[in-house]
Amino acid sequence: MLDEKARELGRLIGQSPEYQAVKRANEALNGDRDAVALLRQMDQLRDQAQRMIERGENPTADMEQQLDDLLGKVQVNSNYQRAIAAQENFDKTMLQVNNWITEGIRKGATSSIITLG
Repeated sequence: MLDEKARELGRLIGQSPEYQAVKRANEALNGDRDAVALLRQMDQLRDQAQRMIERGENPTADMEQQLDDLLGKVQVNSNYQRAIAAQENFDKTMLQVNNWITEGIRKGATSSIITLG
C-alpha cells in the first residue's frame, strides 16, 4: 500500500506546475552554451580549490577573483535566473509536501483506526 501511495505522490509531483517549471528552466539552461560554459568553468575552479584545500593549501586570491567574476557573469544570465527561481519554488513546494507527510505521520501514529488501502 505504501509503495502505491508513494508512486502516486511522485506522479502528482512530476505533473505539478512547479516541477514542470524546473524541468523547462533546466532544459533552457542546458541549451544555453554560454551559461553552460560559465558553469563548467566555475565547477573546474571549485574542484581545483577543493583539491588544494585537501592538500592543506589555500586557494589563491586569483582563483577567488576568477570565481567571483564567473559568478557575476552567470548570475545575470536570464536562463540561469529562471532555473534558480524555478528550483526555489519547487523546493518550497517540496518543503510543504514534507510538512504534510509529517503531519500525516503524526496523525497516523496517534490514530487507533487501522486502514488497509
